[in-house]
Amino acid sequence: MSDPIDADDDAAPQRQGIQSVELAMQVVRALEEGRGPRTLSQLAQACGMSTSKVHRYLVSLIRSGLVSQSQRTGLYDFGPAARRVGIEALRRVDEVALATEYLPSLRDRTTHSVNLAVWGDNGPVLVHWEYGEHALPMNIRIGSTLPLLDSSVGQVFLAYLPEAMTRSAIVDAASAGESAVAAMTHAERIRAAVRERRASVTSGSVMAGLAAVAAPVFAEGSLPLAVSVALPARLADDETVAAIERELHVTTAEITAALGATTDGHIPVTRRG
Repeated sequence: MSDPIDADDDAAPQRQGIQSVELAMQVVRALEEGRGPRTLSQLAQACGMSTSKVHRYLVSLIRSGLVSQSQRTGLYDFGPAARRVGIEALRRVDEVALATEYLPSLRDRTTHSVNLAVWGDNGPVLVHWEYGEHALPMNIRIGSTLPLLDSSVGQVFLAYLPEAMTRSAIVDAASAGESAVAAMTHAERIRAAVRERRASVTSGSVMAGLAAVAAPVFAEGSLPLAVSVALPARLADDETVAAIERELHVTTAEITAALGATTDGHIPVTRRG
């Protein structure tokens, strides 16, 4: 016979909880669903609370590091603690943990910086970085979301994710005055080129002076990952890019095999006899 005290202890958290925590999480969710920095009034409207009440929660969330407020614009956004939690949650995914083990070797063979990206809610997100021998003309931040159409890892996800997952991001990335149809046509050209080459090569599209080569990693039952080698554009001659691409394909094939899939994204079939 079960102990009634234990049964009550198990049930109590489900009945009671802590309402203030749940309300604070409404503010956090409103910030997440805004897909960018938001004003106090926007957060209050999204939460269905008064601005004074939301402000009190924001004060505590800022103190905890989960939220930050721009001194320049006054807008609220996720803080450093929220980024660390999100990155750590992504890192603990088995596929990411396994893939990162292969990156130092790729860096050593190419001498260039190597990164790993996963697909986030709004596009490709950098989750790991191995610095190479050459300084890059940009500050890379783990947790950054890269552009879908202009970055090498973005183009890899564009090529290998289901179109339904990337359609809204393509339209959002359309240049001023470009129609949704034109944006989709442009994306289709990128998709075909990346699939034919099994890699994406970009130079100067994300930042002047930066070149990158990226290729997909496939995993059983999961979305693909993208591995990229980044280097100064001045070093990205055809011979160097070709050599990097060969080493990149070796590494992504090894990771894909370790994750139980094949380089075309299919799970390998064990043949008998």
